[in-house]
Amino acid sequence: MDPFTVEVVIAAPREEVFEYLADIANHPEFCDHYLTDWHLTREDSYGTGAGARFRIKLPIRSRFAWGDSTFVEVKAPYLIQERGRAGKFNRVLTRGVYELSDAGSGTTRVAFTLETKPKLPSDRMAEFGGIGRMWMKRKAGKGLDRLRAIFEEGRDRGTRASVAGGPRKPASAFRFQTDVNR
Repeated sequence: MDPFTVEVVIAAPREEVFEYLADIANHPEFCDHYLTDWHLTREDSYGTGAGARFRIKLPIRSRFAWGDSTFVEVKAPYLIQERGRAGKFNRVLTRGVYELSDAGSGTTRVAFTLETKPKLPSDRMAEFGGIGRMWMKRKAGKGLDRLRAIFEEGRDRGTRASVAGGPRKPASAFRFQTDVNR
């Protein structure tokens, strides 16, 4: 799919918006209308290396509706780049970029660009031609509108992602001891 960009202006400082976006566990709060069943790929959900796996609610039923995304470049407070895979057998490479810039008087312009790179012609056909691009652009635009609502109005919050398997137990003081007299 050719790259597309959606933008929104948020009435919040750039640093505050960046801190929110740099934690991938926050992304389901504004993307859960088309990306569901989020699971973190590691316990630390902030910064470079943070990732998540999710189900894409496609307009048609698909057996291959899972995707993942990992932050590969995080430059405070203006850039977050993510890479991932989706589609059949995770063959379709994805790249998403959040660019944050000052829009004047304490506001922030957030631009999100997404592109995919299908491996086979059948993967290209699975993106529904231009229809899939339009659908994804509309959903990503709605996600940024929800992001703005979270910052400006404190509403439209979904649930945060968590590590699959539930909360982790704190480390115990137990240490394995070897018995050398055996």
